[in-house]
Amino acid sequence: MPDNEPQAPPKGSLRTLPRNVWAVSLTSFFMDISSEMVINVLPLVLVALGVSKTAIGVIESVAEGGASLVKVFSGWLSDKLRARKWLAVAGYALSALSKPFFYFANTWGAVAGARWADRVGKGVRTAPRDALVADSIDARHRGLAFGFHRAADTGGAFLGLLISLAVIWLTQKGAAELNLSTFQVIVLISLIPAALAVLSLAIGAKEVPVTKMRERPRFMFRGLGRRFALLMLACGLFELGNSSDSFLVLRAQDAGLSTIGVLGGLLLFNLVYTLLSTPAGSLSDRIGRRRLIVGGWIFYAIVYAGFGLARAGWQIWGLYVLYGLYYATAYGTTKAMVADIVPPELRGTAYGTYSLVIGLLDLGASIIAGALWDWLGAPAPFIFGGALALIAALLMAVTMKNESMNN
Repeated sequence: MPDNEPQAPPKGSLRTLPRNVWAVSLTSFFMDISSEMVINVLPLVLVALGVSKTAIGVIESVAEGGASLVKVFSGWLSDKLRARKWLAVAGYALSALSKPFFYFANTWGAVAGARWADRVGKGVRTAPRDALVADSIDARHRGLAFGFHRAADTGGAFLGLLISLAVIWLTQKGAAELNLSTFQVIVLISLIPAALAVLSLAIGAKEVPVTKMRERPRFMFRGLGRRFALLMLACGLFELGNSSDSFLVLRAQDAGLSTIGVLGGLLLFNLVYTLLSTPAGSLSDRIGRRRLIVGGWIFYAIVYAGFGLARAGWQIWGLYVLYGLYYATAYGTTKAMVADIVPPELRGTAYGTYSLVIGLLDLGASIIAGALWDWLGAPAPFIFGGALALIAALLMAVTMKNESMNN
């Protein structure tokens, strides 16, 4: 943190969060309103266009995998330039500019192209943004900062879903499938918060100087330390079974929920995620990141198996509530742990490398999930994901047992 930033008191509160955390959180809030309006109904559009589950898995995998390749270089570049803000702004701007193309997409190839462009924007912004948050907050309250950021991000998702739900309710109440004309209305509305997201970061955030820099990007763990390598090993195994949430949407539809019913379940998920992310992040500051992540992964395994075995729409709704609890405890906590265990001057590179590893394994996870669904039935990808989560939790508990997570 720069010298002119006041040190936060031992007990963190939202009042003590620095300007950058608020600016980044507001940006994520607006962008998630825009993105979640579109992305959560996208699988329903693809199904209506006759796309198979395997093909949907490939589309999601290429989107996330391509974004991850960008993240590692964007993170390194923010270290080299000793600047995070404007790279993050550029990434948000690219995602905002991709949104209008969804309006004109009436084939699966056009939908996939717009989706991929949106994810490249995410790839550009994610590592510099996360490094900006980590650079701006005292280490004792890093969990609180990332938890609050996740709460704002997910609060935007909740509002975006609510807007989509209202549009669908007004235009095609009770329909089992999403009409393309309704999807286009949703896309048009999504352009407004996308523009606000870019402006919020450009105007509200300020650079935090990075005192050192790397000479060139290297995809290797040695320079980032043993603890980072162990964390990536456990996270990588978990992610191999953590397929795109698009499959949860398709599973909800498969269990008999209408389009409005599916969005209702997603609203419950995001509501729980929003309400619990900040207190969960603060809890990780007090009890340690590892415990919260291990517990979250075990809980994930139970919930994911539940998605595989569910037979009714009300069961899917209940599982979405529990799924929000998992996300609140583990997702932001893992990002806070990355900042804890790498040198400050390499945080951009570390977040980029983290995102690359996770994204490449997500690519395989979604392809595997789509193939398992088509070959063995709807429960298969969820049972597979739950089993890998249990193994990853055990690996994290054993290999990092004696590792200190705080600098």
